[in-house]
Amino acid sequence: MDGAAGPGEGPVHETLQTLSQRLRVQEEEMELVKAALAEALRLLRLHGPSSSLQSSGLPARDSVTAPPGLPPPCSPSLVSRGTQTEEKLEMESSSGPPGLSNGPPALLGGSEEPSGTQSEGGCSSSSGGSPGPPGVLRPVQLLQRSDTPRRNSSSSSSPSERPRQKLSRKAASSANLLLRSGSTESRGSKDPLSSPGGPGSRRSNYNLEGISVKMFLRGRPITMYIPSGIRSLEELPSGPPPETLSLDWVYGYRGRDSRSNLFVLRSGEVVYFIACVVVLYRPGGGPGGPGGGGQRHYRGHTDCVRCLAVHPDGVRVASGQTAGVDKDGKPLQPVVHIWDSETLLKLQEIGLGAFERGVGALAFSAVDQGAFLCVVDDSNEHMLSVWDCSRGVKLAEIKSTNDSVLAVGFSPRDSSCIVTSGKSHVHFWNWSGGVGVPGNGTLTRKQGVFGKYKKPKFIPCFVFLPDGDILTGDSEGNILTWGRSVSDSKTPGRGGTKETYTIVAQAHAHEGSIFALCLRRDGTVLSGGGRDRRLVQWGPGLVALQEAEIPEHFGAVRAIAEGLGSELLVGTTKNALLRGDLAQGFSPVIQGHTDELWGLCTHPSQNRFLTCGHDRQLCLWDGEGHALAWSMDLKETGLCADFHPSGAVVVVGLNTGRWLVLDTETREIVSDVTDGNEQLSVVRYSPDGLYLAIGSHDNMIYIYSVSSCGTKSSRYGRCMGHSSFITHLDWSKDGNFIMSNSGDYEILYWDVAGGCKLLRNRYESRDREWATYTCVLGFHVYGVWPDGSDGTDINSLCRSHNERVVAVADDFCKVHLFQYPCARAKAPSRMYSGHGSHVTSVRFTHDDSYLVSLGGKDASIFQWRVLGAGGSGPSPVTPSRTPSLSPASSLDV
Repeated sequence: MDGAAGPGEGPVHETLQTLSQRLRVQEEEMELVKAALAEALRLLRLHGPSSSLQSSGLPARDSVTAPPGLPPPCSPSLVSRGTQTEEKLEMESSSGPPGLSNGPPALLGGSEEPSGTQSEGGCSSSSGGSPGPPGVLRPVQLLQRSDTPRRNSSSSSSPSERPRQKLSRKAASSANLLLRSGSTESRGSKDPLSSPGGPGSRRSNYNLEGISVKMFLRGRPITMYIPSGIRSLEELPSGPPPETLSLDWVYGYRGRDSRSNLFVLRSGEVVYFIACVVVLYRPGGGPGGPGGGGQRHYRGHTDCVRCLAVHPDGVRVASGQTAGVDKDGKPLQPVVHIWDSETLLKLQEIGLGAFERGVGALAFSAVDQGAFLCVVDDSNEHMLSVWDCSRGVKLAEIKSTNDSVLAVGFSPRDSSCIVTSGKSHVHFWNWSGGVGVPGNGTLTRKQGVFGKYKKPKFIPCFVFLPDGDILTGDSEGNILTWGRSVSDSKTPGRGGTKETYTIVAQAHAHEGSIFALCLRRDGTVLSGGGRDRRLVQWGPGLVALQEAEIPEHFGAVRAIAEGLGSELLVGTTKNALLRGDLAQGFSPVIQGHTDELWGLCTHPSQNRFLTCGHDRQLCLWDGEGHALAWSMDLKETGLCADFHPSGAVVVVGLNTGRWLVLDTETREIVSDVTDGNEQLSVVRYSPDGLYLAIGSHDNMIYIYSVSSCGTKSSRYGRCMGHSSFITHLDWSKDGNFIMSNSGDYEILYWDVAGGCKLLRNRYESRDREWATYTCVLGFHVYGVWPDGSDGTDINSLCRSHNERVVAVADDFCKVHLFQYPCARAKAPSRMYSGHGSHVTSVRFTHDDSYLVSLGGKDASIFQWRVLGAGGSGPSPVTPSRTPSLSPASSLDV
């Protein structure tokens, strides 16, 4: 680290880096010359006997043919004549249209490759050409005689640059001498061009025509070689793939940091939310039994849902979302959707442009058939507003309080009475006038007085009793009973003057905060504790009748809902949804992670997948049964994982440089190894299971030889050469080579079987077949990058096992599906919404029947069903490269 360097070491280190980079530059240029020589000699051997030199040194035009595996040759007018120096080369005229990078292109000159040209992209001290907008594939203009200036001349170069220019001119001269053959094929298939960069370019690289394309990320050039079997990029598939995705299952529940998040509908379905999706879940089996059941999803929201309210009819649902930003950083306004839970159709959109930051709490009125909706936003003043549900108009609004508001509700006896509670307060509101007249209503507040009772720090919940009293649960573990004063007990309905509440009783119910209160159909009340995790049933006079305790690994009680019969649904702070009753106990039906997710891998032969993240939990999921198979505490943050091809063990990379190998059945740790002291970003077994590659943030790839079905491993070697941290890697199908990406957009190739050697001639790897394709940079996938990308917009990529499609996880909460190979700039995709945070990983299951995607901060796991070409099912998206709003809903069964 630079910060640890002693005095005087900094300049020495920089000098060594500069010298090292210059050496790599020269080595790279020599490799290019060798590649040109080898290719020309190959063509001479193939076509020399049938070629004859014309007296002018040029073949007849009608004799032009292309050798197998190479692009069609250029016409003689596009062929550069043999020139001896770079200056003369740049002055040659070239007619015809410019060669475009999505060509195949003409020779891409000026491939200024960062990191000393060891990589195909990376941190370079100079750019080989004007980069233009980042993330844009650059066209390469053929040089014109009339306006091409001389560059890199000896008179304008510094002494330190002259050796490099001399070598560049020598490379150009050698390559052009090879092109003086009388063979039209050999002349037409190679055309060394100078760098497209403007004056001041430090050097030029010379590539063969039609063998490479170039794109730029953050101004850095990334060169990718075209496989020999592709004659023209125009022959590659275009358009979005015929396959589509349908949301099959959502794992997780947002209980950690939200309230008003669990209700039961008239149909018996449980409604809750996570990320941007409201889930309607129908449990299977009996109370306390196995999960099963099915899910439907309302997907009309554009950002994370924060709260729910169910209409008195048990069918309509109101859901409020937070504010967010779109792809361009523009703010998205919070809004409330009112929708039909039977059809999943949006009925009304409430408050677009009226709320700030997000919707914190909402409630339907009860006494007048749910005609009104009360909303509290997350602005500094926590604006309280009342809306006409049918017309979507605001009837009254007032500043509530500067303290946080956690709950709101209408009195079931009188819609003019509204109660809010939160940090250190209970407020009783009187709504008068303005019925049917937008904005003319008034709201007046009376603050609850605690008097001789200790004022709690928080009052997270309250419930109305049938007799009109109110119970509040607070952070002290007390349940307070608020009764209406006798003098105002007969106050008429809406329009009445004042109604006051005072504390008439107190009962200590829990150790720690009370997070939830629920009024049951039989008139009893349930309370859910935080610290003690107890669920207590209370009778009249707050007499405890029955209780149960939630297991510690599920967390505290966050929400309670009454199901059919005696069944109860309990949401917890560790994002689990439990089902059961007080007598028989509770079992989980929905479980999830509680913090940011990054690690994902799918089983090689079963519809199972494994996830890990910042909550330090390692979870194995059953994709068929939609359930958690097992979980364990890693004690450290898990960032990556991969199954051994046998499926017997799984390797997990941690943020400390440690990696563990676990038996998938017994969960026993069979290996515990540390490589370096920085986080591991990728772990990957070779397709034959004989090697394990560990990609670290210390810029190295550690290679281990593996035996005994993955249970034993020993250090084989290290791949050293990246100038930044490793981000992605893939093995070749024969298990001998690795392709890797790094944080500064390098693409490197390694000969593992030959001793973990860096393959400096990347041109020779253009036809290599890869067992998996998860590298986000490469010829086969460069079309997935959007315009203006900063190089971090794509977090994960995965090719399907049938090699027909590629899935992409981006930074804008979207999952994309592209055709494979995706080697066209601005390739169209099918785009899917639902995640409320950056999507960190995507993986196909072993038979490509499902795609699994991970949300980052929203801790959500989506399982998408892959529908083949011509298959039935919803297709909720249109091909697009620009994030757009998702449809109002989709019905996924």
